[in-house]
Amino acid sequence: MSTLTNLTIAIATVFSATSFAASEPIEIIPAAIITNPDKVELGKMLFFEPRLSKSGFISCNSCHNLSLGGVDALPTSIGHNWQQGSINSPTVLNAEYGLAQFWDGRAKDLKEQAGGPIANPKEMGFSHELAVDTIRSMPAYQARFAQVYQKDGITIEEITDAIAEFEKTLVTPNAPFDKFLLGDKNAIDADAKAGYQLFKDKGCVSCHNGPAVGGTMYMKMGLVKPFHTNNPAEGRKGVTGKEADKFVFKVPTLRNIELTYPYFHDGSVWELAEAVNTMADIQLGQALSENETKQMVSFLNSLTGEQPQIVLPILPPSTADTPRPVPFAN
Repeated sequence: MSTLTNLTIAIATVFSATSFAASEPIEIIPAAIITNPDKVELGKMLFFEPRLSKSGFISCNSCHNLSLGGVDALPTSIGHNWQQGSINSPTVLNAEYGLAQFWDGRAKDLKEQAGGPIANPKEMGFSHELAVDTIRSMPAYQARFAQVYQKDGITIEEITDAIAEFEKTLVTPNAPFDKFLLGDKNAIDADAKAGYQLFKDKGCVSCHNGPAVGGTMYMKMGLVKPFHTNNPAEGRKGVTGKEADKFVFKVPTLRNIELTYPYFHDGSVWELAEAVNTMADIQLGQALSENETKQMVSFLNSLTGEQPQIVLPILPPSTADTPRPVPFAN
């Protein structure tokens, strides 16, 4: 009878935790499920491959540093020939959960996004043709692509597909808040619990919801009050051409937010507490007390999950046919 009673309690506990999680606007981030490890490994090599840039120095990891929460911790990124980027680099962690990629949503998925920086003269400064020639020039890459894609030849399609497959694994499960959603009431402290309640009561969840706590919709930056910035980015207007889309950006994920400073599309705010108060002011028209701010930050910090544990790939050596890097301005 005792065993049966314990089993009944355990089942009831699991059911209660599942029901609680299902009723919340924020969903749990699951661990990555890898079905094609060879493609993921190839994508990892390409993610860290600086020879996909004209300089032979800039890789995907330069702006989406996996040691820094998937960002470069700069207001705007440094591109080819030390050019200043036009917008803050969003985190690559949990990016698969976004409805689109880039702040303005101009890429429909991770594969399309991966090709953008390579050919951008202000970022990696290369061309897709030269990038493909570079990868084709190395026999070790040819062998890996043939193994993964079961065909001869390499195109930009396979390169970006492999990078995207690796990026899909860059999720951050088991955050304290996820454990709280799963029923561990001691996983977060009283301040974090109060901060989460505030997060819901104040209306933050209307934009920041789902597994990534954001990334599933577009919203105007400065909904209630103008957001003052010198950054030239106009958001969705640059994609649609519509004046109504001016300063409308993809809502960023709040997962790992304590790691992904500086904040906003212009990278103008370095402190999370300041970012919280700015958003409350210009998006919600509300003012938070010092204690409310502290509680909200405590909740946001609980969204930091397990970071991807990456073993750096060993990249193949260049050959006589590999295009030579051009690291400095002519």
